[in-house]
Amino acid sequence: MTPILWEWLTWEEVGALREGGMDMAILPIGSTEQHGPHLTLNVDTMSAESVARGVSGQTGVPVLPTLPYGAAWGHTAKWPGTLSLSPATVTQTVVEIGEWLLAASGFTRLLILNGHMTNFASLRTALEILRFRHPEMRIAVRNLWEISPRVTLEYTADASDWHANAAETSLMLAHFPQGVRVERIADDPDRTGNLFFSYPVDRTSIDGATGKPTQATAEQGRSLLEWAVEDLSALVQSALTEEPPFPNTKKERL
Repeated sequence: MTPILWEWLTWEEVGALREGGMDMAILPIGSTEQHGPHLTLNVDTMSAESVARGVSGQTGVPVLPTLPYGAAWGHTAKWPGTLSLSPATVTQTVVEIGEWLLAASGFTRLLILNGHMTNFASLRTALEILRFRHPEMRIAVRNLWEISPRVTLEYTADASDWHANAAETSLMLAHFPQGVRVERIADDPDRTGNLFFSYPVDRTSIDGATGKPTQATAEQGRSLLEWAVEDLSALVQSALTEEPPFPNTKKERL
């Protein structure tokens, strides 16, 4: 099935989706940030969008326009290229998108698909706000690297605090080779294992990358995307009809 891309639909076609019983959408969010000297700035964005499109193709759930900016303060201004929003701005942006999804189109299920690690706190906060304001909505946040055990194992195989590592480099080699500067690939170990505090990337990495990207292969990247799409599609298919164990009681409590 061809992915259903929200921005390429007309208002009549969105309405037809909803009238046909579809009430779920996927919002991919990435980041525009440094990924070492060997990967382009759009890795997190392209990864989230690729998985979202694959899932749409398998489930028929439409994909909202991908957000290419995230909360990337931790990448600092040491290396040119990063464009970050504040964590609060990320939260507010996602809340407003979710509210418009409900108000204008009647979609009550939203999967926020996150491709950038430090977006998560902002996205979880957006979930809390939407869930409280709109009890009829069902919101989920899923990180790409935590879709399933096999996906997590692949992402973290060469580093726990990974960035521009073998997994991300493999994805780009397989699907966006124009985003890989092969001659600039170099390994840099994860130095965070024994640290108590959390530090920005310029305090733990030499050039912005962490892991062993020299081990990356296009074959690995194709497998990783296939696993992510397959495993998330199964979850989404079930989520299309999921209901909470108990009905909403907010009005009674208030």
